[in-house]
Amino acid sequence: MFSSKFRPLLMGFIFFFFIPIPRAIAAERVVIRYHNYRMPIRVSELSEFSRTGQKSLSLQAYFRITGQDSQKMRSALSREVPVNPVTLSRTLNNPIGLVLLNPLGEVITTPSNRANRESLRGALVTSALNDNRISLIEVIENYPTEEVHVHGDRILETYQTMAKIINPIKFF
Repeated sequence: MFSSKFRPLLMGFIFFFFIPIPRAIAAERVVIRYHNYRMPIRVSELSEFSRTGQKSLSLQAYFRITGQDSQKMRSALSREVPVNPVTLSRTLNNPIGLVLLNPLGEVITTPSNRANRESLRGALVTSALNDNRISLIEVIENYPTEEVHVHGDRILETYQTMAKIINPIKFF
């Protein structure tokens, strides 16, 4: 039916439009750790909280149990740091960048506590690509595992650490 010169074009069309392309893995759950307490929460709940201040039942329970200030946490999650994504990627993909990621990799981790720096590097760069800014909630949303663990008692410190890491990078 089709001549051989059109067959590759047809196959490309079929592949592009009809074969599903797997979605990249992104965090769906965040486990907020506070001392010995762990609270699993959907990332969508945490995102909604950072945008609107609306607390899901899980977040209400978390703040009640831990006594943390919800407004300070919301501010730390949503505050943005401007950065050039290309410069950020170049900086974080060298030995100095790996050292810079150590403090954040202790607070934002994979469930297995392995490849924290690499996962964090990917989440940071992905977060910066869209709008040349990074917030903690974006890093959590873009974390390349289905579950991400965050030390809730260090969330304010984490924002400050992230800002200290990124601020010098944006001037290179």
